[in-house]
Amino acid sequence: MDRSSAVDGLTSVLADAAGRADWDRLGSAVRELAPTLQALAAAGPWNGAERAALLRLHNTHATAARAVAAAAAGLQARIDDMLANKEGWIAYALADEPHSELTE
Repeated sequence: MDRSSAVDGLTSVLADAAGRADWDRLGSAVRELAPTLQALAAAGPWNGAERAALLRLHNTHATAARAVAAAAAGLQARIDDMLANKEGWIAYALADEPHSELTE
Protein backbone atom coordinates (compact mmCIF):
# COMPACT_ATOMS: atom_id res chain seq x y z
CA MET A 1 0.00 0.00 0.00
CA ASP A 2 1.43 3.39 -0.90
CA ARG A 3 1.58 6.04 1.78
CA SER A 4 -1.19 8.18 0.28
CA SER A 5 -3.61 5.27 0.52
CA ALA A 6 -2.51 4.50 4.07
CA VAL A 7 -3.02 8.12 5.15
CA ASP A 8 -6.37 8.28 3.35
CA GLY A 9 -7.36 5.13 5.25
CA LEU A 10 -6.60 6.87 8.54
CA THR A 11 -8.59 9.87 7.36
CA SER A 12 -11.55 7.69 6.49
CA VAL A 13 -11.59 6.00 9.90
CA LEU A 14 -11.45 9.36 11.70
CA ALA A 15 -14.22 10.85 9.56
CA ASP A 16 -16.47 7.81 9.96
CA ALA A 17 -15.99 7.52 13.73
CA ALA A 18 -16.57 11.24 14.27
CA GLY A 19 -19.59 11.25 11.97
CA ARG A 20 -21.16 8.38 13.90
CA ALA A 21 -20.18 9.87 17.28
CA ASP A 22 -18.37 6.61 17.98
CA TRP A 23 -16.05 8.08 20.59
CA ASP A 24 -14.39 4.78 21.50
CA ARG A 25 -13.47 4.08 17.89
CA LEU A 26 -12.37 7.68 17.39
CA GLY A 27 -10.13 7.49 20.45
CA SER A 28 -8.53 4.30 19.19
CA ALA A 29 -7.99 5.82 15.76
CA VAL A 30 -6.39 8.94 17.22
CA ARG A 31 -4.08 6.84 19.42
CA GLU A 32 -2.93 4.98 16.29
CA LEU A 33 -2.10 8.17 14.37
CA ALA A 34 1.33 8.97 15.80
CA PRO A 35 2.87 5.49 15.58
CA THR A 36 1.40 4.89 12.14
CA LEU A 37 2.55 8.23 10.78
CA GLN A 38 6.01 7.75 12.30
CA ALA A 39 6.31 4.37 10.61
CA LEU A 40 5.18 5.84 7.29
CA ALA A 41 7.56 8.80 7.64
CA ALA A 42 10.48 6.40 8.04
CA ALA A 43 10.16 5.62 4.32
CA GLY A 44 11.64 8.99 3.44
CA PRO A 45 10.45 12.39 2.25
CA TRP A 46 6.77 12.81 1.44
CA ASN A 47 5.85 13.51 -2.19
CA GLY A 48 3.16 15.95 -3.30
CA ALA A 49 0.29 13.44 -3.31
CA GLU A 50 1.30 12.19 0.12
CA ARG A 51 1.49 15.73 1.50
CA ALA A 52 -2.01 16.35 0.12
CA ALA A 53 -3.21 13.20 1.91
CA LEU A 54 -1.58 14.44 5.12
CA LEU A 55 -3.39 17.76 4.75
CA ARG A 56 -6.71 15.92 4.35
CA LEU A 57 -5.89 13.93 7.48
CA HIS A 58 -5.02 17.11 9.36
CA ASN A 59 -8.30 18.76 8.34
CA THR A 60 -10.32 15.66 9.25
CA HIS A 61 -8.58 15.45 12.61
CA ALA A 62 -9.47 19.10 13.29
CA THR A 63 -13.11 18.44 12.31
CA ALA A 64 -13.22 15.39 14.61
CA ALA A 65 -11.74 17.45 17.45
CA ARG A 66 -14.50 20.05 16.99
CA ALA A 67 -17.12 17.26 17.06
CA VAL A 68 -15.67 15.95 20.32
CA ALA A 69 -15.64 19.45 21.81
CA ALA A 70 -19.26 20.01 20.79
CA ALA A 71 -20.35 16.67 22.28
CA ALA A 72 -18.46 17.43 25.49
CA ALA A 73 -20.10 20.85 25.71
CA GLY A 74 -23.51 19.26 25.23
CA LEU A 75 -22.84 16.76 28.00
CA GLN A 76 -21.58 19.52 30.27
CA ALA A 77 -24.73 21.54 29.65
CA ARG A 78 -26.86 18.52 30.52
CA ILE A 79 -24.87 17.86 33.70
CA ASP A 80 -25.14 21.53 34.67
CA ASP A 81 -28.91 21.39 34.12
CA MET A 82 -29.21 18.26 36.22
CA LEU A 83 -27.16 19.82 39.01
CA ALA A 84 -29.24 22.99 38.90
CA ASN A 85 -32.41 20.91 39.21
CA LYS A 86 -31.03 18.38 41.69
CA GLU A 87 -33.56 19.16 44.41
CA GLY A 88 -36.42 18.78 41.95
CA TRP A 89 -35.09 15.41 40.74
CA ILE A 90 -34.80 14.19 44.33
CA ALA A 91 -38.30 15.39 45.22
CA TYR A 92 -39.70 13.73 42.09
CA ALA A 93 -37.93 10.47 42.90
CA LEU A 94 -39.18 10.50 46.48
CA ALA A 95 -42.74 11.34 45.44
CA ASP A 96 -42.74 8.40 43.03
CA GLU A 97 -41.32 5.96 45.59
CA PRO A 98 -43.82 3.40 46.93
CA HIS A 99 -44.72 3.93 50.55
CA SER A 100 -43.96 0.56 52.08
CA GLU A 101 -45.05 1.67 55.57
CA LEU A 102 -48.60 2.19 54.27
CA THR A 103 -48.86 -1.27 52.76
CA GLU A 104 -47.68 -3.19 55.80
